Amino acid sequence: MLRIFHDTHYDFIRWWKVAVGLTVVFIVLGLGDLALTGVNKSIEFTGGTLKQLQFKTPVDASVIRSTMDNAGFRDAEIQQFGSPRDFTLRVSGQQSVAEQAKGAELVSKQVDSVLAARFPNNVSVLRTEAIGPRVGSELTRNAIIAVLLSFVMTLLYLAFRFEWRFGLAAVIATGHDVLTTLAFVKLLHLEISLTVVAGLLTVLGYSLNDTIIIFDRVREDLRKGRKESLYDTLNRAINETLPRSILTHTTAALATIALLIFAGEVIRPFSWVMLFGIVTGTFSSIYIAGPVLLWIEHKYPREAKVTKSEWTASSTATPTSQTRRSPATATR
Repeated sequence: MLRIFHDTHYDFIRWWKVAVGLTVVFIVLGLGDLALTGVNKSIEFTGGTLKQLQFKTPVDASVIRSTMDNAGFRDAEIQQFGSPRDFTLRVSGQQSVAEQAKGAELVSKQVDSVLAARFPNNVSVLRTEAIGPRVGSELTRNAIIAVLLSFVMTLLYLAFRFEWRFGLAAVIATGHDVLTTLAFVKLLHLEISLTVVAGLLTVLGYSLNDTIIIFDRVREDLRKGRKESLYDTLNRAINETLPRSILTHTTAALATIALLIFAGEVIRPFSWVMLFGIVTGTFSSIYIAGPVLLWIEHKYPREAKVTKSEWTASSTATPTSQTRRSPATATR
């Protein structure tokens, strides 16, 4: 049986300062853009009508926009994707949403009539979504409840599964994944839709699973009573789980890339979020959860007192040159 990256001894934790600096810059850029321009919500949350159009001959987006303006839909958003013949048309202004409340298909039928009159025998409607304002508000509320419940269940699981030092480090790493994913969604200008929310919830579980596997191996190594620092133990655990991580992340990434390329416009935002989630989940399990656990052990040592010099040495030195200390055995 082929074993990839077996019996490695890489010093992953050594680069935690550089890694944290890069992720802080990324989060600041994304959340700063979010604060300045706001959230780009899909019609599932705002209400309105969305149509995916395909023309037989290429059409300029300005022609479609002027057609909708002349018909009274001045709030229409036209976006080209794929070939010059493919467009998405979104009507979600206050007036259009108010009319949508009179009937889910009212605005949709009006838009179809306008397009058929302006582009006879030249346009096909591949997909239509019509969401009323009441449904949009219900979906918004349900999405918020789903995200909050996932956080609560995650906290309860960690409180039951781990001693509090490990649990707190895992929670902070999970929070990092939420922030980086939101920053990624904003920087990529993805709409916040139900599929994106589903992708975010999936990323939370995926990232937490990777952190738990590494921390479980840390606890097993601690129980063996080796005369080594927690810094060395963390590096050992990451290297011991590296073959499993490479295989699972690679197969998940390949499946996600296939969805990204072939699944179509509806699934593409979910695929982007999942692909980024695989990257940020792996990153946080190594460079966020591990250093945070080291800091907690330094701040709140169990039995042996950890001095500032020991923490500095464990953060900068290589495994062969750092000060050795025997960590206390993890509970549970």
